[in-house]
Amino acid sequence: MSDEFRRNLLGPEPTLLPEETDVVERLAAGDEAVDLAARHPTSSLVWAILADEAYGEGRTIESYAYARTGYHRGLDALRRNGWRGTGPIPYSHEPNRGFLRALYALGRAAASIGEIEEAERIAVFLRESDPEASAQLAN
Repeated sequence: MSDEFRRNLLGPEPTLLPEETDVVERLAAGDEAVDLAARHPTSSLVWAILADEAYGEGRTIESYAYARTGYHRGLDALRRNGWRGTGPIPYSHEPNRGFLRALYALGRAAASIGEIEEAERIAVFLRESDPEASAQLAN
């Protein structure tokens, strides 16, 4: 965990999502994200992958829809794991990356379709979740 999160003694504890072992193993085995979405519809990681694939192929509206699904599934998972709408969601914790990746993809797609207010709101949310996440995800 970065020093940024250790110094926050007065704020909420970082939210750490549980591992999605089966999803990660199936992806490593070569399963397609579209197939995994049907078996693991609550996985932000799967929806984020679909959003990235669609965006890379110029299918911005599909990317937006996939990213929005991953974002909402991630919010559900965060709440189930103690998040109360604020506080760190560290990128350094691998299982958080699916949500953060979906959030980044949603902001990217929103900006691409001219939904500037949403893109700005998402940029703030991402920065407040983990100030280093945007730089990591932009690579």
